[in-house]
Amino acid sequence: MQKNLARYVALRETKMLETVIIIVHLVVAIGVVGFVLIQQGKGADAGASFGSGASGTVFGSQGSSNFLSRFTAVLAAVFFATSLGLAFYAKDRANTITQLGLPDPAVLEVKPQEQEVLRDIPQVESQASEATEADVPVVDVE
Repeated sequence: MQKNLARYVALRETKMLETVIIIVHLVVAIGVVGFVLIQQGKGADAGASFGSGASGTVFGSQGSSNFLSRFTAVLAAVFFATSLGLAFYAKDRANTITQLGLPDPAVLEVKPQEQEVLRDIPQVESQASEATEADVPVVDVE
């Protein structure tokens, strides 16, 4: 009984941790998209080098490129780590299913359903019925 209880608690903690990783993964993914969209392209820096008023901005004369690019890199690293974590949990769940004795879906054989062959659809030679005299066209020769 105590062994089953410990197994249940461990399974519940694992499920909770997996849920936390999924939430962090989604927040980081949205953050990466947002920070990539906020960043300026390489061509936008050319105007700032000629004194176009960038020195009075919040991030200083160099602009926000250092802060945004570094923070985007950190978010990308966290996204990569959460992806690996989710892959680990998916593998663990697949191993649990096989240990329970359930068959692997890739191994299951699906039988094709027998369908009635319609008359107006061309048939393969092995399924075609024998031709009768009514099937052969008649040519009138004068």
